Amino acid sequence: MKQAVVDMTNKKVGELELEDQVFGSKPNKAVIYEAVKMYRANKRLGTHSTLTTKMVSGTTAKMYRQKGTGRARHGSAKAHIFVGGGIAFGPHPRDYSYTLPRKVRQTALLSALALKYREGKLLIVDDLPLTEIKTKKMVEILSGFGVRTGLIVLNDHNEKVLKSSRNIPGIKVVKHDSLNALDLMSREHVVFLKSALVELQEGWKR
Repeated sequence: MKQAVVDMTNKKVGELELEDQVFGSKPNKAVIYEAVKMYRANKRLGTHSTLTTKMVSGTTAKMYRQKGTGRARHGSAKAHIFVGGGIAFGPHPRDYSYTLPRKVRQTALLSALALKYREGKLLIVDDLPLTEIKTKKMVEILSGFGVRTGLIVLNDHNEKVLKSSRNIPGIKVVKHDSLNALDLMSREHVVFLKSALVELQEGWKR
């Protein structure tokens, strides 16, 4: 499989061979779903909390005497049946994170990459030689590619690209070794720098 390589103006400047091992697999949407669910769960803070009866601030005196009033027996006004009382079985801080086996995560990543290729949402850019940090320039480049929401994948840290992209809604910049299924599926396009894709494919050969 070959994919066109373009420059910053979206003009074709060459082609790159795509490895079947990376882009040729049949997308497994069930595995992608499980991986996306895991990554989202791992982002949850789990800081929700409610007060139980013993946590509610208030008097500990008995509401009224036990017998002789004709009313139901009650002790604390902090019981969960009263307004202002504690919450029964309410949420408390917890850790939602969990992990999937490494091979499952890898399968999800390869499936997401293959899906982007099949959908025609994969772009390979020869280079992004920005001369200055300029959001407007990056918006123009991405608009020329037809990208509204996308993942820009770099080989090495590129401060100009990173800072020029960080204020653009729907755009995220990552290194090739930080790719995951959630980032890929959360955005319409994936834009690889040629060097990043070459390095990514070499990594899967090892």
